[in-house]
Amino acid sequence: QVQLVESGGGSVQPGGSLRLSCAASGFTLASYGIGWFRQAPGKEREGVSCISERTQHRWDADSVKGRFTISRDSAANTVYLQMNELKPEDTAVYYCARTTQRSFCSGRHSDYDVWGQGTQVTVSS
Repeated sequence: QVQLVESGGGSVQPGGSLRLSCAASGFTLASYGIGWFRQAPGKEREGVSCISERTQHRWDADSVKGRFTISRDSAANTVYLQMNELKPEDTAVYYCARTTQRSFCSGRHSDYDVWGQGTQVTVSS
């Protein structure tokens, strides 16, 4: 069964850090680009960051540039999102997804065909 499972969410104070993990099963993660998205209550799902299958292309939303870093470990079949300097506005459910694009990725929802169930990130003092 093709599946993505997120983990690593939690509650943190402003300025803190979290690392999210996206583990794949049923397919070889190294063959696909992966994106991270988030959805806050009452808001649309938005793209956060993505990385292409051989790491030749990355994209980050302006709101997270310089604070979030996406990376991948093909041996572990996992993609990570390191989130530093977290702000209250980063509070959301975070999802990872598999892109259908090759050598490129973006925050466009329609480019992604497999989605995880999400993990909650809460930034609050």
